[in-house]
Amino acid sequence: MRIILFIAVVIFLLFLSIRFLEKKSLYFPLQKIESTPQDTGLDYEEVFVTTKDGVQISAWFIPSGEPRATILFSHGNGGNISHRIEKMKTLNDLDLNIFIFDYRGYGMSKGNPSEEGLYLDAEAAYDYLVNEKKIPAGKIIGYGESLGGAVIIDLAGKRELGGVIIEGSFSSIRDMAKKYFPFIPPFVFKSSFNSFEKIKSIKSPKLHFHAVSDETVPFELGKKLFDNALEPKEFVLLQGGHNDSFLISQDVFITGIDLFLDNL
Repeated sequence: MRIILFIAVVIFLLFLSIRFLEKKSLYFPLQKIESTPQDTGLDYEEVFVTTKDGVQISAWFIPSGEPRATILFSHGNGGNISHRIEKMKTLNDLDLNIFIFDYRGYGMSKGNPSEEGLYLDAEAAYDYLVNEKKIPAGKIIGYGESLGGAVIIDLAGKRELGGVIIEGSFSSIRDMAKKYFPFIPPFVFKSSFNSFEKIKSIKSPKLHFHAVSDETVPFELGKKLFDNALEPKEFVLLQGGHNDSFLISQDVFITGIDLFLDNL
């Protein structure tokens, strides 16, 4: 009996340790805002939105004079919105409004990050654009960077989007876990971020970017996600790694988005 109890305690402690490891390996929030769009000459509006579960999240709205569309930007799992300003400027130069928000627990947003929480954050950001900014749903393009790709794919299954752009994202957390923690059964992970299944039902046009030498999200997981997506879709290969491909392949990146917008 004591042996059984001991084994049960060990399994329970192991389970708790895995859950702790999961959260620490998924979210790397920073609270300090290092800079603002104004530092690169961009006009912007600071916005605070409340999610349906009562969490206040922060965001920036960066306008364009004659916008082709509005980008709803869901960033990756590290840093905060202030670490994406260079990318925001590149997108804004393509005559795009940008609405970039921080997940709960990131930047000036309240609360703590979780899978369901991130989904609610994106829904609140989208609803703000439609209800407060009066932007037509068909003129909103969801842009998901890395983990943000899973957030935007989930949103696209719940809200109308004119298009979806995915940069360096993965098929699911369990697929990622097989790569990083092959000794742990995937089913014990609480988070799923199962984009592989969700993307099958998204009819909006899709543009996928992935770096061939991505050291964080394996290229094959990005390709697996793309292959399961419905048409119309386009895959653009970038050079470089997970965090520098945008800079190394900037011309390819800009051309890819420009053509995508022209075809919407």
